[in-house]
Amino acid sequence: MTVLLTGAAGFIGLHAGSALLDRGDRVVGVDNVNAYYDPALKLARLDRLLPRNGFAFEKLDIADRAAMEELARRYPTIDRIVHLGAQAGVRHSLKAPHDYLSANLAGHLNVLELARHLRGLKHLVYASSSSVYGANSKLPFAVEDRTDRPVSLYGATKMADELMTQAYSHLYRIKATGLRFFTVYGPWGRPDMSPYIFTSKIIAGEPIPVFNHGDMRRDFTYVDDAVAGILGCLDRPPVDGRDAETAPHRIYNIGNSRSEALLDFIAATEKATGRKAVIDLQPMQPGDVKETYADISAARRDFGFAPKTPIGEGMARFVAWYRAYHRV
Repeated sequence: MTVLLTGAAGFIGLHAGSALLDRGDRVVGVDNVNAYYDPALKLARLDRLLPRNGFAFEKLDIADRAAMEELARRYPTIDRIVHLGAQAGVRHSLKAPHDYLSANLAGHLNVLELARHLRGLKHLVYASSSSVYGANSKLPFAVEDRTDRPVSLYGATKMADELMTQAYSHLYRIKATGLRFFTVYGPWGRPDMSPYIFTSKIIAGEPIPVFNHGDMRRDFTYVDDAVAGILGCLDRPPVDGRDAETAPHRIYNIGNSRSEALLDFIAATEKATGRKAVIDLQPMQPGDVKETYADISAARRDFGFAPKTPIGEGMARFVAWYRAYHRV
């Protein structure tokens, strides 16, 4: 099996690529290694993949149509796609909206076009986000819930990705699955996310920004659990019954199915670092939501998704990696 992995230098991309290689798959990784955050971290992740047998890397931007078409010509044996490449971050979308137009809309369309023309493609799995639920107040979030009230441009682009995929799956019978990830964290994580920010500031003795005065909850998902969901889903493509009204396209939540209070998460980080946090209470930020909580019953039923890592254990592993990587 040859898997095209977009976002290979990203956080989840590193872990997904490693897991695919561990089980003997060939992986063609692509990434543009942009400067959204320190490219040195992305290159360090790549350094863990590049020496592996079965891994090939192409530095390219998925929004570059010609480069993606050339990629398809060079690797005609690709039979599965794990599409994780995107411009992430709710707050960044307030500052640089055009980044999301390029990566999340044009880039996703180019992946769909590539999938359309790969003769042997068996399954496209792509990253969506819990941000699609926007202003939804029903908990836990279920895949059947409304997603037409986005509160961030990032969430809107991820919803657009799902709609584009539905159209392509219907028109061209592409077997596709979208995974709505809920706050994935763990070793090699992203510096713009709260686990990294809180850990770095607590260790440095600096105040940590706590939005909505701490009255927030998140469904934190450890990266190994998320990757188990990706692989379990990848191996079970939708069945195409050739029903003109039903496309072979599914959506699942990938979360821990526990909504952790933000202050409890901070306490777990304090325990893992062995230091007390200095808390800077701040108002809610534009684009944020108060609570996320995943209903994972469909993923459990269809491909045995069963997250196992509690927040205390996951943060202990993250902090151990952080100290080793930063030598602090």
